[in-house]
Amino acid sequence: MSGAIGTEGAVRVLVVDDHPVVRGGVVGWLAAQPDIDVVGEAGDGLEALALVAEHAPDVVLMDLRMPRMDGVAATERISAAHPGVRVLVLTTYDTDADIVRAVEAGATGYLLKDTPLPQLADAVRAAARGETVLAPPVAARLVSRMRAPAVEAPTARELEVLAGVARGLTNAEIGRDLFIGEATVKTHLLRVFAKLGVDDRTRAVMVAVERGLLPAPGR
Repeated sequence: MSGAIGTEGAVRVLVVDDHPVVRGGVVGWLAAQPDIDVVGEAGDGLEALALVAEHAPDVVLMDLRMPRMDGVAATERISAAHPGVRVLVLTTYDTDADIVRAVEAGATGYLLKDTPLPQLADAVRAAARGETVLAPPVAARLVSRMRAPAVEAPTARELEVLAGVARGLTNAEIGRDLFIGEATVKTHLLRVFAKLGVDDRTRAVMVAVERGLLPAPGR
């Protein structure tokens, strides 16, 4: 399924889910947004790969557990072949293993299917800007998984990445500045989020400044 008429400057989205009712609801909501074009929909990972190559979306909204090829395998393939495409996981599963596998495969964010539709649209826009998007329960699980019993301080490299965020850089720009891959940047950010107890970039910078880990703006 392709979008009928593209909107100039709109975020181009591919929706991947093996449940037609769920997929149809997400497609209908996103297509109604004036700044989002749904360029295609797929029922499994293999179909998603073909449609990414055909339509070059900005964001792929990816389910995890699907027939033929699951979301993690598809995410890994898309991230390798199309590094400019952001993959945003949308799933019912929030186990540590699922979250870590998706992030390591290259997902730029992880949302649960109980996310309100307006927040889902905002998350798609944020992913298109290169931001890391986490559902609050997912962020909480990462905090539990990654934090030591005593509060662990961010590493020097993690603070370098966060300093790039404070300067308004995208993950790709931070990666180029630090000579690391975009997936590595995302991993560092997730660890910083966990260590600082936050779930978004803006709050991470604010907390780091409050704790004296980063200089205040203008200093």
